[in-house]
Parts: sequence; structure tokens; C-alpha cells
Amino acid sequence: MGCQKESNSAECPCLHTECSHHGVCCECLRYHLSSKELPACCFPDSIAKTDERSFRKFIEINKK
Repeated sequence: MGCQKESNSAECPCLHTECSHHGVCCECLRYHLSSKELPACCFPDSIAKTDERSFRKFIEINKK
């Protein structure tokens, strides 16, 4: 399976479009997990825009 960087980039909610991982989901996920955080696509747009990508924030907004 080849990377679909162009179509992934069009749908990616991350505002850091200059990032080398933008649109390369496997690399993006690996990068964020190594920093003990999640990528923007795991959050609603309103949270993704804040750059708050912690597991704690993810749990907080998904707790029900």
C-alpha cells in the first residue's frame, strides 16, 4: 500500500502544513507518540487548533 500523501494532506486538520510528516500519517503518528502525544486528527478542530495534543486532553474530551 503506497502513501496517499496528497489526499491525506487535503483532509489533515493539522495547521503545520510545512511539517515533513504532514499527509504521511504513519510518520506523523510515530512522531507524536514518541513525544507522548496524539496528532491533530485525533481531536476535534477546535482542540486541534490549540496544539494541546496530550493523552490527558484526549481522555478529557472523550470521557462520557
